[in-house]
Amino acid sequence: MRPVDRAAPEFTVRAVRCSHAAGADEIFARLRAATSPLERSWRKISNARSVGIKVNMQMRADAIRRHRGRRQELVDDDVLRATLRLLRERTRARLFCLDSSFAPPGRRPGPDFNTGAILAEFDVPYVEAGDPPLARYAVPGGGIMFREYLLPASIREADAFVSLAKMKSHGFMGVTLSLKNLFGLPPIPPHGRVRSYFHHPVRLPYVLCDLGLVVAPCLNVVDGLVGQSAREWDGEGRVADTLVAGDHPIATDACAARLMGHDPALDFPAPPYRRERSALSVAAEHGFGTTDLREIDFASEVEGPVAAFDSVAQESPARAAALRRSAAEQALHYRDRRAWFVARYAGEFVYLREGEVVWHGADPTEIDVARLAGGGTRARAAWLKLVDPDEREGERFERYEEVLAATAATRTTSRVRRFFVRFARWGVAR
Repeated sequence: MRPVDRAAPEFTVRAVRCSHAAGADEIFARLRAATSPLERSWRKISNARSVGIKVNMQMRADAIRRHRGRRQELVDDDVLRATLRLLRERTRARLFCLDSSFAPPGRRPGPDFNTGAILAEFDVPYVEAGDPPLARYAVPGGGIMFREYLLPASIREADAFVSLAKMKSHGFMGVTLSLKNLFGLPPIPPHGRVRSYFHHPVRLPYVLCDLGLVVAPCLNVVDGLVGQSAREWDGEGRVADTLVAGDHPIATDACAARLMGHDPALDFPAPPYRRERSALSVAAEHGFGTTDLREIDFASEVEGPVAAFDSVAQESPARAAALRRSAAEQALHYRDRRAWFVARYAGEFVYLREGEVVWHGADPTEIDVARLAGGGTRARAAWLKLVDPDEREGERFERYEEVLAATAATRTTSRVRRFFVRFARWGVAR
């Protein structure tokens, strides 16, 4: 391994070669090699009394897919075992794992869910992120998309946090790695918000950054033994033979994105960020980590791309931009007429499209979100909002102003470009 030649970089990331056909002991040895240089990670973990671990691991047992013998969409069994074994070796802290099953309470898996036996093997309790007890968490610095979030109360007990993710493409966010893995933390109904509240045009990349700021994972591991291209679920399996580990989620994901063949500094609408802004670029823009590999002590045994990764194009760039723009317009319409909405819909959720309330009620899960969001034009977003007289969540409406400002700037640039093209053609014609 040859680290970048840079004086005391703030972040450290390592990538090692590890065959998908390797045995459990070899995977453990390779993970230990990747994480050994992460002094900041181990310093915090070794001093912790309790360590929370968010693992990309929940899926119905009959829906789990494998590629070349490894879990394709979830963290592989041997990588999970290696991570827990390593933590047991490095700390005496209490360990617990979190994830969301995304199933109604009555149909959630019991202790024998797909990785339950592995957690039991290491005496690590599982916390269902969607169930009480829950607590409100203020985002350090005031929040990028919201001021506060309702999350599992157990997070407050953790002195250190670990993100254990899978190397995958993502149809909405371009890539899903350490940061996107945290999206399993906000509870869903009946105790939390409908998933589409945060997984929404404009909101999601900023929400992911907020979650990263709240839990601040000090150890980030990406399972790239095999990965998945095209989308986060039901995509195409890829053999990548790689493990990535870092002491900051954004730096780790920037390096992992590079190994996937992507420029980590890219942003919407450049592939793979075809539908929404890159959460990595948003984070770096707000001073949360970096996507500049020159600012990272990054050493890798593998060269990218480790496999062919890309997000699937689900719509045209023009339609994706129109959905973001129309969502921003509805958000600002709500902000400017907030008193009117509070007087009529206090305590309810409202869906707005083209300035009209197309649905309101207490439970957004009652409606067909896909049909409603598309509307008649298929390019006008329906924007969902809880009408809270106190606006306790503290939504940052300036994010929507930024979308419209960027749109206006793009249109101006396009008009100027067209003018000069026409002028050049006119000169040639003369």
